[in-house]
Amino acid sequence: QIRVVLADLGADVIKTGMLGAAETVATVVDALAAFAPETPLVVDPVMAAKGGHALLEAPAVDAVRELLVPRAAVVTPNAPEAARLTGLAVRGPDDLAAAGAALVAAGARAALVKGGHLAGDEVIDVLVERGGRETRFSAPRIDTRHTHGTGCTLASAIAVRLAQGANLKTSVTDARAYLRTAIARAPGFGRGHGPIDHTWPVKDRTS
Repeated sequence: QIRVVLADLGADVIKTGMLGAAETVATVVDALAAFAPETPLVVDPVMAAKGGHALLEAPAVDAVRELLVPRAAVVTPNAPEAARLTGLAVRGPDDLAAAGAALVAAGARAALVKGGHLAGDEVIDVLVERGGRETRFSAPRIDTRHTHGTGCTLASAIAVRLAQGANLKTSVTDARAYLRTAIARAPGFGRGHGPIDHTWPVKDRTS
């Protein structure tokens, strides 16, 4: 499927998400090397569902670190994912920055380490780029249980803005703003971790 799509349509940016097993990671990396070696890659190293269920086998963590991270234009782990990928304790903003620097040292061109899992009234994300550039983003935490898919949404929104020609910092800024509104406008479905409202820009344009 990767070969057919890239040979026919091509891609401005590619984003990976839940890959599950080391063999899958290796297959994706090989395919990208063959068919899209110069296409920017946004790597969302999905490891666990919102409810805690593991989505990445333990051996696959090494495959993500060794094969996928070095291919990434930007890797977007949350705090627990960053800790597993780097072996560092990630408990505060400075730890987010240190983990981001470690991922860049491991080969990624940039790392956005997300702090939503950390305690506090402010959610802080840290973007670390090659050359030591560091940008911290902060916003008040929205008190809600409707946060299903937020990490995947953020990485996808970053990929979209990169594909539209925005630079990385602008892409992250715009993606965070889009996600924040999507969380605030969540429809409130169910009694668990409900979905967010991905369609709010369309509603705003048509209202």
